[in-house]
Amino acid sequence: MPPLTNLEPHRVIPGGRLWVHGESLPTTSLTGVTIGGTAARVSFASPSRMAVHVPLQVDSGTVPVKLDSVPGATLFAEVARTLAIGLHQVDSPVPHPDGSVCVTYSGSRGQDVPISVFRITPDGAREPFVHGLVNATSMALGPDGHLYVSSRFEGRVYRIGTHGHADVMASELGVATGLAFGRDGSLYVGDRSGTIFRIDSKGRTEEVAQMPPSVAAFHLAMSHDDWLYVAAPTLASFDALRRVRVSDGLVEPLEWTFGRPQGLAFDGHGVLHVVEALAGACGVYALRPGQPRELVVGGRGLVGVAFGQDGRLYVCSADTLYAFA
Repeated sequence: MPPLTNLEPHRVIPGGRLWVHGESLPTTSLTGVTIGGTAARVSFASPSRMAVHVPLQVDSGTVPVKLDSVPGATLFAEVARTLAIGLHQVDSPVPHPDGSVCVTYSGSRGQDVPISVFRITPDGAREPFVHGLVNATSMALGPDGHLYVSSRFEGRVYRIGTHGHADVMASELGVATGLAFGRDGSLYVGDRSGTIFRIDSKGRTEEVAQMPPSVAAFHLAMSHDDWLYVAAPTLASFDALRRVRVSDGLVEPLEWTFGRPQGLAFDGHGVLHVVEALAGACGVYALRPGQPRELVVGGRGLVGVAFGQDGRLYVCSADTLYAFA
């Protein structure tokens, strides 16, 4: 009996793609694959691997992956739980220590939406949080415990009070996309026109670095040693991630390239994760220096990734928030 050897990746959102690896797999029939007991579509097959798409109706949690042609052999995938739909995310969600997750309804350019930021509770309830921000774009949780939100339309960053009141922290920041805090409490903001700004606790702003502009958005993540990592998709087929040494503005390209890189986040072990949004190959990759990039989440239309303080992994598409156990 030909064996099934492994899945790549083990985590996937509904509609995402899994690679089933094995030996002497069938290539003449693209049926007979089930995920969680539901028939799954196969889009590619070779003797060593098959591309299988997770049905939208599959339950969340750990589910079996089976092939009729290999009876008795079972692999297991973790399917994400859908926490919220009907969103408009441009960047990553922001988990809060209380277990909730902040998400945006950003809207089209200049659109005045009724609610700019929602809080999604652990049980999936949606609570309105911030009103009146035009094109709420990127978010970051500050060392003071408050949420900070950028407006790409206004070129501003807002500090959000406990009850959702928004105060302007800084302005004249261009197309403000991407937020990340440094260890000293400084806030870094990406202007997708090509500038990285630093804002101190009093709202004073200075330029830190210049890099190629993005056709979509800058996405930022700060490492424990104060290197600022930047994803910025351009019109090129593939883009390198970059990092900025915030002490002097030195910009370095990283060793990996991606098709339309999007959201960035570090996990609790300091491993950088990035969303690749290339059509047909969307997913979340873990990046370890000197090693090949590792696909850890199979997705569809993903734009953001984040980790809660408890290690829980969140990913989002433009309109849906997902969580893994």
